[in-house]
Amino acid sequence: MSIQENLERVRKRINAAALRAGRDPEEIKLVAVTKKTSVEVIKEVLALGIKSLGENRVQDFLVKYPQLSPDIEWHFIGHLQSNKVKKIIGKVSLIHSLDSWTLAEVVSRAACEAGVVAGALLQVNIAGELSKYGLSPDETEAFAGAAAGLPGIELRGLMTIAPECEDPEEVRYVFRQARELAKRLKDNIPGIKMDLLSMGMTGDYEVAVEEGSNILRLGTALFGR
Repeated sequence: MSIQENLERVRKRINAAALRAGRDPEEIKLVAVTKKTSVEVIKEVLALGIKSLGENRVQDFLVKYPQLSPDIEWHFIGHLQSNKVKKIIGKVSLIHSLDSWTLAEVVSRAACEAGVVAGALLQVNIAGELSKYGLSPDETEAFAGAAAGLPGIELRGLMTIAPECEDPEEVRYVFRQARELAKRLKDNIPGIKMDLLSMGMTGDYEVAVEEGSNILRLGTALFGR
């Protein structure tokens, strides 16, 4: 299937999942994950109306960023090393993977030095997988309360990655718990936004939409790789 056919198929599934959950499909942002994707292929998906791109490696982002339109909304979705923060500050709209206090302090300092405010999501490891980064649900509230007070950072919500499985129903609990955690943080921490939930990838995005995701990170579903 072509990228256009893939995108049409994805949008139909997003719309159907949103309607099943009584949601407006328009409130769900589709971020095209450009890992291992050439600039030429990325331009194809941009021409089809995609406006948001996600990269998970700083070095790959720095190659692609200057070759594409400055109007693109870039998301950094991978594990972010502290020594590479300055390279993306001011260039990406949202960092999805704030997962340690050291990283939060580095992002805050770099953003202040650059005179910008860095939008960020807390990465939460709901399933407790040892192979994945992220805060545990139990430590997230205290972390969020402290991070919300750092200058140069605007906490916008949570990101989580569900375990890989054949039946996405098996990981519905991950998305539901992330949504419930975001609500708890918003209720308990004055002034915190928590309006964004980045959850759902190629294998489970429909369930994620049903559970409240408003940012989907899709690569294989669009590019067929």
